[in-house]
Amino acid sequence: MSVAGATYMFGLYSNDLKTILGYDQSTLNLLSFFKDFGANVGILAGLVNEVYPPWVVLTIGAILNFFGYFMIWLSVTKKIATPKVWQMCLYICIGANSQSFANTGSLVTCVKNFPESRGAVLGVLKGYVGLSGAIITQLYSAFYYDDTKALILLIGWLPAVVSFAFLRTKKTNFTQSEFGLSAAVVIFLLLLPLVVVFIEENKIWRSKKLALVDSSPVKIVTEGEIAETEKVNAVHSVSVSSPKKDPKWYEDVFHPPARGEDYTILQALFSIDMLILFVACISGVGGALTAIDNLNQIGTSLRYPKKSISTFVSLVSIWNYLGRVFSGFVSEHVLTKYKFPRPLMLTLTLFISCVGHLLIAFDVPNGLYAASVIIGFCFGAQWPLLFAIISELFGLKYYATLYNFGNVASPLGLYVLNVMVTGYLYDKEGTKQLEAFGLKRKEGQQLNCVGVDCFKLSFIIITTATFFGCDCLTYFSGENKKVLQR
Repeated sequence: MSVAGATYMFGLYSNDLKTILGYDQSTLNLLSFFKDFGANVGILAGLVNEVYPPWVVLTIGAILNFFGYFMIWLSVTKKIATPKVWQMCLYICIGANSQSFANTGSLVTCVKNFPESRGAVLGVLKGYVGLSGAIITQLYSAFYYDDTKALILLIGWLPAVVSFAFLRTKKTNFTQSEFGLSAAVVIFLLLLPLVVVFIEENKIWRSKKLALVDSSPVKIVTEGEIAETEKVNAVHSVSVSSPKKDPKWYEDVFHPPARGEDYTILQALFSIDMLILFVACISGVGGALTAIDNLNQIGTSLRYPKKSISTFVSLVSIWNYLGRVFSGFVSEHVLTKYKFPRPLMLTLTLFISCVGHLLIAFDVPNGLYAASVIIGFCFGAQWPLLFAIISELFGLKYYATLYNFGNVASPLGLYVLNVMVTGYLYDKEGTKQLEAFGLKRKEGQQLNCVGVDCFKLSFIIITTATFFGCDCLTYFSGENKKVLQR
């Protein structure tokens, strides 16, 4: 998990894609959308995990990671012909989709192994995903200094190597005497129930002996007779209820069990609870990802030095990690001790993230440093809370698939807020500035924008959308208060 968060480093090499391949901001944001679409649409990974062991899931993820980013590196270094936009979208989608396989193979397994500590497990594992951005950034600085093209290659081979290195399960070799000792223990445990039989038979024999001495009639009822009576009653009850027909599958979809029980996949997907969570995450996660993916362009337009932009990416990654760990452990603590539900904590997280968006919108002096910390922390804190809520409401039976469906909100929110809103308004302002100098943009020429107006309106819209997500979660908390406080 410590190398599975390469998608959060898009801001470091996005300027190379824009400059070398001649993209405008809308096209660059389209690539960003497909990156997050691949990273978060992990339904295939969930279905594979339902059928095959985790090592198969990790192997597929390693192959996809290397292929996708290696093709991007070949394109940026001009070792192959310049690909079309749809090809670049496909490459980055394939490379980023490996993250869902890495997450599913390790995270879902751990949640099923430790269901009573799911908040802490999710916090630690998802925290390492966030911290991986800072880890890879430091490795890149040590190996390649300022060569962002080489960073793409590092993102391609490092996670694949780590996945392959830990695929094999370490087996312990036992000596013959150790096998003999374990066999003796097993045989002893198998024979141990005979002691119970001897004790019970002795009790029955003593009861019969006392009955012969006592003149009053005593009926000896053994446990076997009680069991036979219960069996007869059970068979009778089954025979009475057998004429009832099972409901058809489409009727069962709209008649889910009680909240907190094991839902089927379709029951969960068609529930109003999943819809509310989906809408809240479209605004919350989509807005935070828009800021993270555009850090390079935001820093450039607000005239921050180049070194500061690398600092912003590291700050986002570090506080992303802290947010995930904090929300995982703290949500578990306050839920257990104070019965404070996780949806309310998620509401507070979205509310705090609005402060970071407003710092960017109004270009507060040195505000991008604080905005990187706030948005990174809030973005990281949302994921453990979301996944824990899904497991609490819909059960763990199909958690591998439902966990990945929860991720789908991220690319959808990113497309609306990043491509349709932020990218469009950035290009509109950039074209306006270009025309002010009497120039026109040529086809294949990059389009830049400088000044606070490049992102001001975009982040005001993002703040409004995030507030709407807070309202949805407040209603959601009230509807599910009893289930989520257990």
